[in-house]
Amino acid sequence: MGGAEYVQQALAGLGQAAGDGVDPALPLYATTFVVVDLETTGGAPDGGGITEIGAVKVRGGEELGVLATLVNPGVPIPPFITVLTGITQAMLVPAPPIEQVLPSFLEFVADAVLVAHNAPYDVGFLKAACARHGYRWPNPRVLDTAALARRVLSRDEVPNRKLGTLAAYFRTATRPTHRALDDAKATVDVLHGLIARLGGHRVDTVGEAIEFARAVTPTQRRKRHLADGLPKAPGVYIFRAADDRPLYVGTSGDIATRVRSYFTAAEKRARMSEMLAAAERVEAVECAHSLEAEVRELRLIGAHAPPYNRRSKFPERMVWLKLTDGPYPRLSVVRSLADGDEAYLGPFGSRRAAELAAAGFHDALPLRQCTHRLSLRTVTPACALAELGRCPAPCEHRITPEEYAAHAVDPFRAATATDPGSVVHALLARIGALAADQRYEEAAVVRARLAAVLRATVRMQRLTALAGIAELAAARPAARGGWELALVRHGRLAGAGVSPPGVHPRPTIELIRATAETVPPGPGPVPRASAEESERILSWLERPETRLVEMSSGWASPAAGAARFRDLLSKIENAASHQLSTERP
Repeated sequence: MGGAEYVQQALAGLGQAAGDGVDPALPLYATTFVVVDLETTGGAPDGGGITEIGAVKVRGGEELGVLATLVNPGVPIPPFITVLTGITQAMLVPAPPIEQVLPSFLEFVADAVLVAHNAPYDVGFLKAACARHGYRWPNPRVLDTAALARRVLSRDEVPNRKLGTLAAYFRTATRPTHRALDDAKATVDVLHGLIARLGGHRVDTVGEAIEFARAVTPTQRRKRHLADGLPKAPGVYIFRAADDRPLYVGTSGDIATRVRSYFTAAEKRARMSEMLAAAERVEAVECAHSLEAEVRELRLIGAHAPPYNRRSKFPERMVWLKLTDGPYPRLSVVRSLADGDEAYLGPFGSRRAAELAAAGFHDALPLRQCTHRLSLRTVTPACALAELGRCPAPCEHRITPEEYAAHAVDPFRAATATDPGSVVHALLARIGALAADQRYEEAAVVRARLAAVLRATVRMQRLTALAGIAELAAARPAARGGWELALVRHGRLAGAGVSPPGVHPRPTIELIRATAETVPPGPGPVPRASAEESERILSWLERPETRLVEMSSGWASPAAGAARFRDLLSKIENAASHQLSTERP
């Protein structure tokens, strides 16, 4: 090929935008492939370095077009590259630079699967060149013939997977010569030879071929039929065992696409491989929109505790921190709240988290920590905390119930329901005193307790505000037009739906209301839903595009509530994260 030679055959149908993508279910015989090879200066893919591009477009074994050109890299070509390829500096001087070649190349590869031998190398150079010169990389599907050969051919058949070795094995019409077009044509014949071998592996589509070239396990290949026939819609999917027991529950905006991903090389989790080996079918539950799907997922996980789900499995393990009854209340960790409970904090995901917050309150308030049932008539011997001055000793009646309530009980009630300011400032003062005495480790402990208090109060006040609304209707624009609708009662999703485009959503809201779940009020801030469900609902409601349609009562948080300390909580968490990262070896 001469130095000034620039050959491109114009093809019909190349006017469409690049990057439209190829359906992975397209049969291999109907797939358009663009087989490409590059010659370079041998450096790293930094946006330059390409000296020659050769590309051949084929479909069904027929050649559709060729693109071949030398490229002026703008830098001297190393002597060893000239020896290897035969491309000299004189040949490259009149050649176009890569920024002039890219538009034609990107048009050439539009709506095709890109094929290369050791594809990461060639694709890396092309992507870097696009990024450097301001062209959008179309992100086509890529098939690597080297990787495919590793899966199809055994060591007994070929000693290695070099292009020259494979060309000799398949007796290609064109021999590789370290020139781009010759190597691309040889790769075309290698590709056809490999595709002929894929039938024995039950690989018939381009998507299957791409995944087969990757490190897909035999279990994934054997079980991938489980993804057949699933809807391309938002909802929940359930992997079930032979006895119909749920193994794993997940959610997605596109059930079919998400489930197929479990049978690809992208899925590398060991527990998922174990789950797929036990799975016998996949059940899909279509939902109106993503919020309903997320809520259904949480409820299914909570109801069945699938063995391969790690999160949200045991909502009943949530605990609360509450004040006990009696003249001298103390903090107690409980599993549930009763109708008479008024001062409480939570829910916490674990007893340890609740005890950390309790320790914060004990640092800030003179709450007793003993578990004795105290009487106003009988004196109980004081514990060591009283001797150390860390307890007002209500057991020995050193403090009246009224004084105890004013200094210990009322600040806790205020911290949980309205303003935690007194507790926060007391803990900050304690941290400052410890730091001034250079007792930094103790200060860090108190800081962690402050974070636990803030985290719990911020969370509960948000949940309480939502759960106090008997009914709330909200709408969010749907991606395909119309409105996603949600009906929330006492912090629980009671109904969901989508109104069609061009139709007023009011009739759909009324239909949802007529068929919605009845949610009676109860004790606690989230009486008929898990805290995680209510938090998912809050996230959906707080998005800028969500509109509140109707509410049975006002939605408000305390003006001096825990939310005003969010910035402080973020600083504490960032400081703790930085300390942890610096302490790791």
